[in-house]
Amino acid sequence: MDKHYLTTEQLVGFENYKYSCKDTSPLSKYVMHPYWNCVVEYCPKWVAPNLLTFIGFLFAVGIFLLFTIMDYYILASDDDYPDVSPLPKWTFIVAAIFMFVAYTLDGIDGKQARRTGSSSPLGELFDHGIDSYTASLIPITVFSVFGRGEKFSLNSYHMYFLLWNILINFHLCHWEKYNTGVLFLPWGYDITMCITVIMFIITGIWGYQMWQFVLPGGITLGKLLEIIIYGTALLSNLPTVLWNVYLSYKDRTGYGRSLLEALRPFSSVVIFFLICMGWVLNSPGQILDTDPRPIFFITGTIFSNICCRLIVAQMSSSRSEAFNMLLIPTALVTFLSVITRSARLEFGLAYSLCVFVALAHVHYGCCVVRQMCRHFRINCFSLKPHAD
Repeated sequence: MDKHYLTTEQLVGFENYKYSCKDTSPLSKYVMHPYWNCVVEYCPKWVAPNLLTFIGFLFAVGIFLLFTIMDYYILASDDDYPDVSPLPKWTFIVAAIFMFVAYTLDGIDGKQARRTGSSSPLGELFDHGIDSYTASLIPITVFSVFGRGEKFSLNSYHMYFLLWNILINFHLCHWEKYNTGVLFLPWGYDITMCITVIMFIITGIWGYQMWQFVLPGGITLGKLLEIIIYGTALLSNLPTVLWNVYLSYKDRTGYGRSLLEALRPFSSVVIFFLICMGWVLNSPGQILDTDPRPIFFITGTIFSNICCRLIVAQMSSSRSEAFNMLLIPTALVTFLSVITRSARLEFGLAYSLCVFVALAHVHYGCCVVRQMCRHFRINCFSLKPHAD
């Protein structure tokens, strides 16, 4: 069933939209962009940029599905669970290849759009919308490199908070653009993607045991990564975002929204966080310890939907929504799980919610893409003949 999620105001806003982005990362500027410039020349001009974006996303989904099947409970890389078979080394090699391909396609889609003269607001929305989903799928797969045992890695609760940290930082970048009108690409993205590929390769060659060591002071690699990720967010990303927003107000280069309007995109995030904390901390079945994947998946899916709606608002210069409707069924599942104290009911509701939010998010994405294609009279996955 088709639904018009975009308002007339938003469609008009997309017509007036102009892409504005700043990428100051040395790795991106001196290594990745030269590589992407070379690769894109081998891409036929009849290939639509959005098709490259979508294929790259499928490779990321492929990694997620691979580890979901092979290491569902994220215990294969933990020697404290001898009954769980370790992951074959080829699993990580495949993950490295898939990750590299996904990263490459994500890097050349914009360049393909420019060389074919097919750049459009749909392309940017499609690209960033998909990125909002992979922002959760990739970290979940990386957890399988270390497992979730506390001896060398992190337990499920620490992993969950790390996932929230990553997602909030993704949201911050688009909140920054919502107020400044400029997308400042964080340095950490390219660094993280390259490190992840290298990490998968190392694990595929020497095994997960490579990461099982303890540094002076009793710091495991899991703890070290936790310190680095939180430290980067608090000492680098957050201050940079706040400074850029401050300058946009000071120099009057941004939208100049009131404080309440500027902070409006955070309302759904805060409510969602409180609901999730109420669930996992009062779970009758200790779901994060027993079966963390549905919680990880639900969190990533709903967060992607929240981010997609923020991206629509900032690209169309419209008002951000204050409440995401997917939070209602999530709150209901949380309430029923906590009130009934039934672990069996909780797991049934959690898996039902997984299916519901996934279908709702896919429906939103498909309808928005179709609506924009009709409005701009373009195709999402193919180019008009004159574009070559």
